[in-house]
Amino acid sequence: MIDAVIQSQIMAAVDALFDEQVDFLKALVRIPSLRGQEAPCQDLVAERLHRFGYEVDQWQLDEAEMQHHPGFSPVMYTSYERAYNVVGTHRPRQRKGRSLILQGHVDVVPAGPAEQWTSPPFEPSERGGWLYGRGAGDMKNGVTANLYAVEALKRAGMQPAAPLYQQSVIEEECTGNGALATILRGYQADGVLITEPHREQLMTAQVGVIWVQVELNVVPIHAGHTSSTFNVIEACFPIMQALRQLEAKWNANKAPSFADVDYPVKFVFTKIQGGEWPSSTPSRCTFDVRIGIYPEWNVADCQREIEATIREAAAQNPVLQQFPPTVRWHGFLSPGYVLPENTDVEAALAEAHEAVRCAPLTSHKGTALTDSRFYGLYQNTPALVYGANTKNSHSFDEAVELESLRRVTKVLALFVAEWCGLEEYK
Repeated sequence: MIDAVIQSQIMAAVDALFDEQVDFLKALVRIPSLRGQEAPCQDLVAERLHRFGYEVDQWQLDEAEMQHHPGFSPVMYTSYERAYNVVGTHRPRQRKGRSLILQGHVDVVPAGPAEQWTSPPFEPSERGGWLYGRGAGDMKNGVTANLYAVEALKRAGMQPAAPLYQQSVIEEECTGNGALATILRGYQADGVLITEPHREQLMTAQVGVIWVQVELNVVPIHAGHTSSTFNVIEACFPIMQALRQLEAKWNANKAPSFADVDYPVKFVFTKIQGGEWPSSTPSRCTFDVRIGIYPEWNVADCQREIEATIREAAAQNPVLQQFPPTVRWHGFLSPGYVLPENTDVEAALAEAHEAVRCAPLTSHKGTALTDSRFYGLYQNTPALVYGANTKNSHSFDEAVELESLRRVTKVLALFVAEWCGLEEYK
C-alpha cells in the first residue's frame, strides 16, 4: 500500500499535468490515423516518449514474420509499408518491483459522413466536459493516460522501480496484429494493462471475433430482357437469414463464461455492395459479417460451421448451385479471453481505483474484443482492460469524458506505483 502522503503527491501531479495531457490528446485526434495512415500519429507518440526519457523502439510490422503464429489474423486491402508500432522502455536504476506493459492503440475506424457530426471528426472539440473527435474515445485518450500517469510519478520526484513498457500499437480495430508484433519483438512483463474505454470498470471476459466476407457472382443481362426472378443481390438475403439462425442457436447454447450475459454473441452485417448499372442485373454482390464467438470455442471449428451454414443456404438456390459463393476470411480470426480470477495485478488495480474513487472496483464482461487476449493466451500474463468513460465509439460524435480521463490517469499512476514500486527520480 502506497503511503497516503505519497498518493496525494502523485494525484496532485496528475492534476498539474492534465491540461498538457488534454492538449496532447487533441493533437492525436487531429491526425486521421485510419488503417494504413497511422504513421504520423505514431511519430507523435514516439516524439513524446523521447521527450519523457524513454528508450524508443519504432519498427515496421512484418506480415511474413507473423503469419504462422496462431494469433495472426489475415490482412486484406492494405499493406504494411507504413505500418509501425512504437514501444517506449523505462529501465529503473535498481529493480525492486514487478514489470508492466501499458498499452493503447492509435488506429481509428472511418468517421463516416462528416455532416453527421456536430463538429468535424478530426477537429477536437470540448463541449460540456467532453472532448469530441474520432479516436478521442476509442482510444487515444488511453494512450495519453498511460504516458501521463508515469510522467506524473516523475513530476512528483519518483519513477517506477521496475521495467515498464509503453506500447502504442496499430490494427487493434481489424486484426490485433500490432499487439502480436510486440510479442514477436520480445516484449513481455509480469502484468499488462490496456486502457480501452470501459467506464472505469474492469473487463473480466471478452468474446472472440471473426470477420467473414461472402461474394456471389453470376452473368448479368439487360434489366429489360430478364425473364428470371433471380437477382444476385436478393440471393444474399436467404444466406443472411441462415446466419441469423446460427446466431440464435449459438446464443441459445451459451458457454459458461457468458452464461449470465444476455445475447452475448452478435452477428452484425456491416457492409454490402452489389451491382454496376441501374439498367443491368447485378453480376456480383458482396457482404461482410462481424461474428462473435465464446472464449471457450475454437476459431477453426466456428469457421467450419459458419461456412457450412453459408453453403447450405446457397445450395437451396438452383442458380447458386451453378455459381457457389466465395467465402473469404479477412481481418479478425480471434479467440476470446477470460481474465484469471484473484490475480495480484487485479488486486493492485482495485486498490488504486478505490483510493481515487472511494468505491470498490466493479467489473463486466465485454461483447467486443481487445488486444488483451494476446498476453493472456500466448504469454500466460494476466492482462487487464480498464479505462475512461466514453460515448459513441465507432459512431458520430465520439467523445471521452474529461474528468473520467483525469480519474483514470490518477488510478493508473497509483497502480504503477504499487505494482512496479518506486525509486527516486533523478
